[in-house]
Amino acid sequence: MPDGGKLAWPVTARERDYPSKFWPTPGPIKMSANSSSTTTTHDHGTHSSHEVAPGEIAVGVVVGRTSEYFDFFVYGIASALVFPSVFFPFAPKLEATLYSFAVFALAFIARPFGTMLFLWIQRRWGRGTKLTAALFLLGTCTAGIAFLPGYVTLGMTSVVLLSVLRFLQGIALGGSWDGLPSLLALNAPKGHRGWYAMLGQLGAPTGFIVAAGLFAYLYASLPLADLLDWGWRYPFFAAFAINVVALFARLRLVVTDEYAREMDEHELAPVRVTELMKARGRYVVIGAFTALASYALFHLVTIFPLSWILLFSKQSVPQFLIVQIIGAFLAAGGIVASGFIADRLSRPRTLGALAVAIAAFSGFAPTLLGAGTVGQDVYILAGFLLLGLSYGQAAGALNANFGDRYRYTGAALSNDIAWLIGAAFAPLVALGLCAKFGLAYVGVYLLSGALATLAALGVNRWLRLKRETVRAK
Repeated sequence: MPDGGKLAWPVTARERDYPSKFWPTPGPIKMSANSSSTTTTHDHGTHSSHEVAPGEIAVGVVVGRTSEYFDFFVYGIASALVFPSVFFPFAPKLEATLYSFAVFALAFIARPFGTMLFLWIQRRWGRGTKLTAALFLLGTCTAGIAFLPGYVTLGMTSVVLLSVLRFLQGIALGGSWDGLPSLLALNAPKGHRGWYAMLGQLGAPTGFIVAAGLFAYLYASLPLADLLDWGWRYPFFAAFAINVVALFARLRLVVTDEYAREMDEHELAPVRVTELMKARGRYVVIGAFTALASYALFHLVTIFPLSWILLFSKQSVPQFLIVQIIGAFLAAGGIVASGFIADRLSRPRTLGALAVAIAAFSGFAPTLLGAGTVGQDVYILAGFLLLGLSYGQAAGALNANFGDRYRYTGAALSNDIAWLIGAAFAPLVALGLCAKFGLAYVGVYLLSGALATLAALGVNRWLRLKRETVRAK
């Protein structure tokens, strides 16, 4: 090579992340027995490598998702129980909660932009730099919220700062996509993809159980004045600490040569969003709408009921949180069961059947919520069980549509859009409609999500049959 052995052209981030593809490791120099000359041969298959097992990938997926969901639910629970009083004391309780839920939605609006920004960072500087920057930003924003003075101290400045930090949390969550769920699905043994797909989804109930448990303890142990003054900040400190641990745990996995080689072999690398939308845009939309039944139910059994209980019920908040924790254990069981079901029925059929079940549940939801303590508890437990069964397979069920080249970016962006249209405004819309028009609108909201999922699955099946017909000709 010219320049004393240095490359005469720049090395891209992709070449740096996946050196085995662009710069094969040379094998030993072999001497020809019939010639006095020396011949250099490259034995590309002889270099040793550690094959990454699906179980090892699953550990990284579960660790990453649990830390993200704990952070997610700490903010979500606080937005229902604490932030209306801390940041919006100038408004009546209902309006203050609606304002709080509006700020809550900002992270979901920001998330697709965060995905695009950090995919660009990954293309330019590599996967490790991208993940470090994203989780550092997430931890900084979480700690910033923990130290943020309330409205009494800073006035509207506190609301503005809370909104900025929440928006930046969404940017960071978009950037935290590491591709491990896609790698896990592609490495799953034949006939067990549903089982391995559900493992990362266990982070949601696990994160909720820990976050809800912390708030239940604080709510039961502290006077309300102390909880609103300083007690609510402790879960945010815990979220910051967990983010730090998760950062090192995930970096230990995703920046190794073995993982780089696996990602390279499956072409799990970012492409420009414009290229993705031009080539596979329809599948981004279909993938987003496929998850709507599950994502609509997600906040209607976790965040929205807390606001309803606090505003319109006499039920104890700590006791209700305990019921939700029991529901989260049921959801975890449902997620595990979804793996077995999907491996027998297929993931799209499982999602379709559960969308029908959620549509049926939407007819009973308003009655249960308005039936007092027993009815509300039944709503929570049944809703969490349905959530686990559907959510276990909701993410990435149709990612095969993207093909190898577009899977990494397509999976991230379709998931972001699903959260935005399915879950971002669910607490805000549900509480606003119920307060003004009655609980029946909870059922309408759930039904709309279920119908959207069934429509997306139907369109996907039609497109698949059309492709098969074209190939047959």
